[in-house]
Amino acid sequence: MKVLVIGGGAREHALCRSLSLDPDVTSLHCAPGNAGIAEVAELHAVDALDGAAVAALAARLEADLVVVGPEAPLVAGVADAVRAAGIDCFGPSREAAALEGSKAFAKDVMAAAGVPTARSYVCTDPEEADEALDAFGAPYVVKDDGLAAGKGVVVTDDLTAAREHAAACERVVIEEFLDGPEVSLFAITDGTTVVPLQPAQDFKRALDGDEGPNTGGMGAYSPLPWADPELVSEVLEHVLQPTVDELRKRGTPFSGLLYAGLAITSRGMRVIEFNARFGDPETQVVLARLRTPLAGVLSAAARGTLADIEPLRWSGDAAVTVVVASHNYPGTPRTGDPIEGLDAVATEDAPHAYVLHAGTAQDGDRVLSAGGRVLSVTATGTDLTQARERVYTAVGRIGLDGGQHRTDIAAKAAADA
Repeated sequence: MKVLVIGGGAREHALCRSLSLDPDVTSLHCAPGNAGIAEVAELHAVDALDGAAVAALAARLEADLVVVGPEAPLVAGVADAVRAAGIDCFGPSREAAALEGSKAFAKDVMAAAGVPTARSYVCTDPEEADEALDAFGAPYVVKDDGLAAGKGVVVTDDLTAAREHAAACERVVIEEFLDGPEVSLFAITDGTTVVPLQPAQDFKRALDGDEGPNTGGMGAYSPLPWADPELVSEVLEHVLQPTVDELRKRGTPFSGLLYAGLAITSRGMRVIEFNARFGDPETQVVLARLRTPLAGVLSAAARGTLADIEPLRWSGDAAVTVVVASHNYPGTPRTGDPIEGLDAVATEDAPHAYVLHAGTAQDGDRVLSAGGRVLSVTATGTDLTQARERVYTAVGRIGLDGGQHRTDIAAKAAADA
């Protein structure tokens, strides 16, 4: 199977790494990719938002399967263009991807499907926003209706900050605050059959102790030793399958990766948000534990034959990912700084720990920072404690001027296990 992956972050590096280990994958390509992905796939220049360009590249490469990683190309309809060219594509249509592209659309689908979620208001002007903020009270939860690269949500006790975020967005969803721990659960679906993956937990705040501003994610771990053993089946029954069924009923079947962000509240499970693609950095730990070869599963979803695959096989090991971010992230990041220590991790820590590139660029023999989240250092171990020890040993070998990372990823879960 010849596979083309679209995207250039750590999520795509994780996907490419898993696909490169799949014996059925005879040729692996990525566009545009990054310095790390170049080690496992052939890179190509392409505008990831240009469906015609992506479809033309896939045709030229004679790709059997295209995997669209990021949300923006999906919302732009890139998967539709690839399928129109007669090539299998893993990723939802433009219409189905609105589940992530519009928080208001997602709320409408959840209401119709009977999916438990936070009470909310959709607001289009300051007066409506003020009424909604007053109705729910603090802490205030204000979400940009559209795509915002994981940083469109403000949770704050400061009414002024909540109003300012609402005013900066064309349309916002203001909702009740959900207490309790958060869980990310991915599912692969062909629009009818839904195959859940293993749950993970990510860390959105920039600083230790869940302090600081929201980010795209500073780390993740899997499995969740504290979670109810029935969690996955409960989410499948009450969230994932009803959502997929509702979208199919509407004539916009969802085929690809459906990501449910959940809060385990004192009143039960609630959906915080849906995403239409693999999440970053949770993908890094989930795929680290997946033993079933990936290409066949993604291909079955694209072809509508997911009901025919064998049950997924998982490692009993734990996995932890720690994001190394650039100076000033999540503000305007400083880029162009050389990254040291990558060879040391490959030499000293493999195979239990490895580096996935997010925002990097190749400059001759040097690898430079080229984004806010620069690296996802990932490690596995017999339990979370060992995985944490291995990942932080590897992180300690990385040199990036002004680089930052959290030191408490999975610490509480490991201590409580």
